[in-house]
Amino acid sequence: MIDQQRVKDLAKQFASNTIDIRRHIHANPELSYEEYKTAKFVAEQLRTMGIEPQEGVAGTGLVAIIEGKNPEKYTVALRADMDALPITEQNDIPYKSTNEGVMHACGHDVHTSCVLGAARILSELKDSFEGSIKLIFQPGEEKNPGGASLMIKDGALENPKPGAMLGQHVMPFIETGKVGFREGMYMASADEIYLTVKGKGGHAALPDRSVDPIVIAAQIITALQQVISRNADPKSPTVLTFGTIHGGHAQNIIPDEVKISGTFRALDENWRFKAHELITRAATGIAEGLGGSCEVFIDVGYPFLSNDVDTTRLARKAAEDYLGKENVQDLDLWLGAEDFAYYSHVVPSCFYRLGTGNEEKGTTNGVHTPNFNIDEDAIEVGIGLMAWIALQQLEAHRNSR
Repeated sequence: MIDQQRVKDLAKQFASNTIDIRRHIHANPELSYEEYKTAKFVAEQLRTMGIEPQEGVAGTGLVAIIEGKNPEKYTVALRADMDALPITEQNDIPYKSTNEGVMHACGHDVHTSCVLGAARILSELKDSFEGSIKLIFQPGEEKNPGGASLMIKDGALENPKPGAMLGQHVMPFIETGKVGFREGMYMASADEIYLTVKGKGGHAALPDRSVDPIVIAAQIITALQQVISRNADPKSPTVLTFGTIHGGHAQNIIPDEVKISGTFRALDENWRFKAHELITRAATGIAEGLGGSCEVFIDVGYPFLSNDVDTTRLARKAAEDYLGKENVQDLDLWLGAEDFAYYSHVVPSCFYRLGTGNEEKGTTNGVHTPNFNIDEDAIEVGIGLMAWIALQQLEAHRNSR
């Protein structure tokens, strides 16, 4: 059994290097499926630990193995996502994004550096544990079809297949030094909704000679909110939000078409696909009833994320032992989506939250915003805790045989 203090000492020792890695990745963000330099950098970091990665998995992904004693006995996987978002950073920091219009605004720089830091700890301890640690660095978490699904298709969960999988995600609404867990259903499925409303353009003063797609679009948006709210089970949270509407180019011209896009989130798969049918039927019917037409395209995205009860319960206990019970909290259901969900449908998994919020340091802005940043004191917690949870998963399996 590995001494917990040894893990904490190594986390403290490697924290500074891990922060440097995080800052390098933060300053050099790359969009989904374009993480070529990031993947190369991760591979270089792994090789400094004596770990040879398999590169080019699902395009820009990497997989690597840390083998302990009896490596075939049991495998625990640690996952990191590497892509950034199309956001212009507004933080005034020395490691600000150098790629204009691209930013690590969701903490994937932290996720990648923390898995590297945990790998460094576990590599130091590989002669002291039984089993293997599989490291998975994936592309494209932020964009359909989700890099996790591509990694799975490309065999990232095979040879060996993990018995458990861990994912750690930053949370600015949780104080640094604390973490959050939830057993069972945690995050929603996410589908992208695209509507093209077609009418007949003309002069704004002569609407009787036109079919106004803007008016039709307004009716569809309003009606779909009612369709969802009146058909959804009130015990199962769901949301439909439209984020864009584009149509026309002058105030006195009725355009030919209007394009609308949005997102649909659900925690129930049967309702999810029933809602797709309702959205399609309502949008096309309203448009036709008003003399136009509507093309509906639903890009089916990530499934719901459910944390395996046994894996999560063990991870939470490990966190309470490592951080103190007072620093581990319950998470609410979250209608955000995560492509880690794909892994959770294949391998018993635990996706938990790492607190990075600090009001005095100004790190409480939400993810996906241009001012998002983290309290870097969370790095030491993140690398040590992930390593410790992985070790406890291995230990529990060893004791169960």
